[in-house]
Amino acid sequence: MKTTGPKNPKKALIYYYVAAVVILLLLNALVFPNIMRGSVTEVSYNRFVTDLEEGKVSVVQEDASNGTITYQALDENGKERIYQTAWVNDPDRVERLLEAKNPEGGEVEYGGVIPTKTSPIMNLLFSVVLPVLFMVLLGQLLMRFMMKRMGGPNAMSFGKSNAKVYVEAQTGKTFADVAGQDEAKEALAEIVDFLHNPSKYNSIGATLPKGALLVGPPGTGKTLLAKAVAGEAGVPFFSIAGSEFVEMFVGMGAARVRDLFKQAAEKAPCIVFIDEIDTIGKSRDNAAGISGGNDEREQTLNQLLTEMDGFDGSKGVIILAATNRPETLDKALLRPGRFDRRIPVELPDLEGRAAILKVHAKKVMVDENVDFMAIARATSGASGAELANMVNEAALRAVKQNRRIVNQSDLMEAVETVIAGYQRKNKVLNPKEKRIVAYHEIGHALVAAKQTNSAPVAKITIVPRTSGALGYTLQVPEEETNLLSREEAFNKIATFTGGRAAEELIFGSYTSGASNDIEQATRLARNMVTRLGMSKEFDMMALATVNSQYLGGDASLACSEGTAEKIDQEVLELIKSAHAKAMEILKDNVDKLHELAAFLMERETITGEEFMEILNRQPEPTAPAQQLPG
Repeated sequence: MKTTGPKNPKKALIYYYVAAVVILLLLNALVFPNIMRGSVTEVSYNRFVTDLEEGKVSVVQEDASNGTITYQALDENGKERIYQTAWVNDPDRVERLLEAKNPEGGEVEYGGVIPTKTSPIMNLLFSVVLPVLFMVLLGQLLMRFMMKRMGGPNAMSFGKSNAKVYVEAQTGKTFADVAGQDEAKEALAEIVDFLHNPSKYNSIGATLPKGALLVGPPGTGKTLLAKAVAGEAGVPFFSIAGSEFVEMFVGMGAARVRDLFKQAAEKAPCIVFIDEIDTIGKSRDNAAGISGGNDEREQTLNQLLTEMDGFDGSKGVIILAATNRPETLDKALLRPGRFDRRIPVELPDLEGRAAILKVHAKKVMVDENVDFMAIARATSGASGAELANMVNEAALRAVKQNRRIVNQSDLMEAVETVIAGYQRKNKVLNPKEKRIVAYHEIGHALVAAKQTNSAPVAKITIVPRTSGALGYTLQVPEEETNLLSREEAFNKIATFTGGRAAEELIFGSYTSGASNDIEQATRLARNMVTRLGMSKEFDMMALATVNSQYLGGDASLACSEGTAEKIDQEVLELIKSAHAKAMEILKDNVDKLHELAAFLMERETITGEEFMEILNRQPEPTAPAQQLPG
C-alpha cells in the first residue's frame, strides 16, 4: 500500500521566493523608475524643436524602437521638467542636436540619463522602504502559509497558552444548570463563597484550598460544574485541555504553563480549569526506564507543580481540574497545597436522573403528563450526557412524526435507541429465525419473572436494532439499589442463561444469539469470585484489581497460575448451576413459554403488563369428556 506523508514545506517556499524576486525586479525596472522620474508631459515634435532652438533642453533620450523622444527642458517658469514627443525621422535632427546649447551654455547631453526630480526622502522611500515592506509582507504571508501546513494558527505561538477565557456573561452557567450532583455542588459552593467574601475566611485565618480535583466517569458534568462555579462567582474563567500544553516543540509545555498562570494572576480573582489533567499529570514512576518521549510531559508537570506552589491562593486564583483516571496522577500533584480537595462526580442516582431529565426537558416542548421518574428508573447507570442525548433523541422522534410536543413514548423509545440503537426496519427475519429469537427472549423474561429478587420485565421485542441485537428484554427495577447480594447476582446469571436454555429446550440445539449473554454472565460470575468475596473457596480474598474504574476497565488477576485455574473452575461451576436453574424453571413453565412466544411472534413487541397478564393467566379448565352410551 502506498503511503503519502506531508509535503516538504521547504520545496514549496523556494517557488514563492523565486516569484517574489521576479516581481520585485519587474517593479524596480518598470514601476519605480517612472515613479521616481516624476510626471512626463506629452508635447508635439515642433515643441521639441523650439525648445532646442531656444536653449532650454539639457538631456535628450531617443528610443526609435519605442517611437519616442524623451527630453529634459525648462518650462515657462524656468523649472526643469520632463517632456516626451513622438519620434520623427527628421534628417536635420542630429545636426540640430549638435548645434543646440543647454541652458548653461554647454552642449546638450545626447543619450544621457535623465536625472530624477524626487526628494531624498522619496528616493529612500522607493529604493529602500517599499522593497523592504514588500519583503516583510511576503514573509508574513509565507509564515501564515507555514502555520497552516504545520498545525494551525497555534503552531508558532511559542510559549503562549491556548486557554479560552470566558467572562460571566459568556459562560452562562450556574448551579441551576447542574442537576444530580448535589454533593459536588455543596463542596464547590465554598469556593464561590470565598470568591464573594474572602474577608470572612481571612479574618479567622482560614485559607481556601488552592486546587480542587473533579473525579468521575465521562459525561457526569465535571466541565459543566467548573463553568457553573465561574458563573456563580462572576469571575473570569480560563479553560484549557491538558493536551494543549504539549504540542510540537520541546519545552513549550512548561512555557505555556508559565504563561497561563501569569494571565491568571493578572485577572485575579479568577478560576483556571484544566480538563483531562491526566494528559500531563501522569505519575513519573510510570515512565521509569523510558527516555525521550516522556521528557516533555515531565517538564510540563514539573512546571505545573512549581507554579501551584508559587502563587498566593489568598488572591483568589482557584485551580480546578477534571479527570476520569485519578489512579494515574502523580502523587506530588495530589498532596496538600496543590490539589487539596478531591470532589467525586459520580453517576447520578434515581432522583438525580429524574432531576437531570427535567433540566434538559426545559429546552424542548414536553407533554405535561410525562413521567420522568419512570424514565429515570429505566436508565439506571446512565450519565448526565447520556440523559441529555435521550431527551434530544426524543425531540427528534417527535419531529419525524410531525408532532411539536414530546410524549412518554418518545422518551421511552429514545432510551431504547441509546441502549440498543435504532430499529432496523429493513432487516426482516425469516420465520425460522424469528421463532428462535422469540423463544430466546421469552426465555430471559420467564426466568427473570419466576425468580425472587429480580427486576420486573418492562418490555420484550424481537425487532432488530442497529447495535446488532435481533431482540432484547428490558428489565426496569422498581427502586434504586446500591448493594448486590449473592442471591441477586446468581439470579442475574440465571436470567442471562435463560435465552440459551429456551433454545435448547424447544429446538434441541442452540445458536450464536447468546454471545452477549455469555459475556455478561461470565463477567458477573468472575467478579463474584475475584472481587466481591462471594466465593466459597476463596472467601474474602481479593484476587483481581480494576483498571480505570471510571472508564469501565476490566479487572486484571493478581494471583498465581494455580489460583487462576481454580478461579476458572469456580466460575464455570457458577454458570453451570445458573444454567441448570434456568432450564428447570423453563421446563416447569413450558406451556407458558409456548403461549408467550406465540404472542410475541404475532405482536413483535409486548409490554411488561401484557407479559405478566399472560403469565398469571390461569389455564381454562377443560370440560370432562362425555361418556357415550354403550
